[in-house]
Amino acid sequence: MTTPRYPCQTASDNPAPSGGDESARRRVLVRRVDEVESLSDLFLHCLPAFGGAYLRRIYTLLDAAIGAGCPLTVAIAGPVTVSGQQHTWLNPLLETGWIAYLSTTDAVCYHDGHRSLDDHRDPVYEVPIFGDDGVLRDEGTIRVTDMAFDEQVLLDQDRFLTACLIRPEFQKKMTGTELRYLLGGLYAQQEQKNQVSPGLLSTCNRLAIPILVGAPGDGSVFLNAMKLWAMKQAGLISEFSFDLDVQAEVFESCAYHYHCLFQVEPGSLATLILGGGVPKNYNLQPEPGLSQVLGLSEVRGYTFDVQIVSAPITDGSLSSCPPAEAVTWGKVDKDVYQRTTESMQADYSMVMPFVVKALLDNRARYARWAEKMGEEALFEKHPKARGYLRDRAGYRLFEKRGVANEQLFSAVRKNADWLKATLHYPLGAK
Repeated sequence: MTTPRYPCQTASDNPAPSGGDESARRRVLVRRVDEVESLSDLFLHCLPAFGGAYLRRIYTLLDAAIGAGCPLTVAIAGPVTVSGQQHTWLNPLLETGWIAYLSTTDAVCYHDGHRSLDDHRDPVYEVPIFGDDGVLRDEGTIRVTDMAFDEQVLLDQDRFLTACLIRPEFQKKMTGTELRYLLGGLYAQQEQKNQVSPGLLSTCNRLAIPILVGAPGDGSVFLNAMKLWAMKQAGLISEFSFDLDVQAEVFESCAYHYHCLFQVEPGSLATLILGGGVPKNYNLQPEPGLSQVLGLSEVRGYTFDVQIVSAPITDGSLSSCPPAEAVTWGKVDKDVYQRTTESMQADYSMVMPFVVKALLDNRARYARWAEKMGEEALFEKHPKARGYLRDRAGYRLFEKRGVANEQLFSAVRKNADWLKATLHYPLGAK
């Protein structure tokens, strides 16, 4: 006897009825785990309730956003590079062509270089979370949760970054996206030299994916820039003119959002937020920057907002706030958020390998079908295949930043009267 196969409720369904309308009720119908043949089917049919249902909705929304062809922005906080997650699921996700830009931390960019340093082959190893940290300190061991490495790794990473930052191409004022693009090229050379797998920065350099960092001063890449600045001020070196243009980088982030809204099909964006903090806020702020601060009309927030965060919603932090709260700020589209957003409390490192693998398997399946029936026939039968099979070269927004900036500058010029009217306020100061 074969068990009937029915899907669980999906996130795109209308909200469940609260009354007794029998015909409107959705039944919880599932499949056995030994009857599904893919991770995608497992997500869709074997997670009927509770935390599992949250995970199913996260997966189905990402599937819908990718299938719709929306440029996807990613915000990621936490020690993703120390732990090697860039090599397991993050880089494969970036290499799909679905990702427009990435928002993260200075520390993520700094620790990305450890595995390619000379004399430090596979420098990261496991330690107990609740071990004796005093002993680790005496041994010269640095711990990040259950990941550890010798303190000498940090010292050598600092030397590497210093050597990068005093190179001629860094001796100018630049945005952080250019800084991290240049570093990505140098990281790539170091990785090739020591024959290690490409890291996060080198992958983003190759794909021209901009890396945004909202708090550059809160990390060791910028600490090394500070060291060189201090040495110049103290007269120890004669030349160091690197300068970070934070205002230009914030404008650039807004320009990318504006470009994707008005120059890229389908004219809407999706975001994947992993962890909270500054990366989350920096990833969400282009919409209010465009509409509230620059006063531009017809600017919309994200259509899809998928979040995996560990902070409890009652702590009042931005890290924990759900997409519904972001709607009130204009960061998420108010007309669709009840169908196209979800926030799940979890440690993203526990679920993202499975989610990304399922999404990549979907792409591979559509690619096989395209070879058999042709793309046009496939797209007619399975419209989501078009979004999944978009060009792996991606959006290459960093290479288009000049064009994107000028598009936004043009809109700013046209809004001159409104902007000039914002310059005056009756201050209490004399």
